[in-house]
Amino acid sequence: QVQLVESGGGLVQAGGSLRLSCAASGKVFSINAMGWYRQAPGKQRELVATITRFGSTNYADSVKGRFTISRDNAKNTVYLQMNSLKPEDTAVYYCNAGYTAYMGNRGDSWGQGTQVTVSS
Repeated sequence: QVQLVESGGGLVQAGGSLRLSCAASGKVFSINAMGWYRQAPGKQRELVATITRFGSTNYADSVKGRFTISRDNAKNTVYLQMNSLKPEDTAVYYCNAGYTAYMGNRGDSWGQGTQVTVSS
């Protein structure tokens, strides 16, 4: 199992920036793709960005050019730099990590979520 601890959420004005961090821990063989998802009130959870262990990234169209995902494999930590924030970015942001256990089975874990609120 992998435990994920997120930090960095908060309240910011439109046009501002925030940086989210998510640290993974657990006795597994490897941590594979990591990513960020978000869920706004009354809406389904949606993908924001993902990054593979080798650095390949994928972004939702709504955040391309404004958000940057990165990771530090040595620290098992993934980051989300969010610039030019808009009120519609307001949501609870969740970290996700896929992993391979020592027995070879695969799974994924979710963080507890961190609130991002963008005021207009």
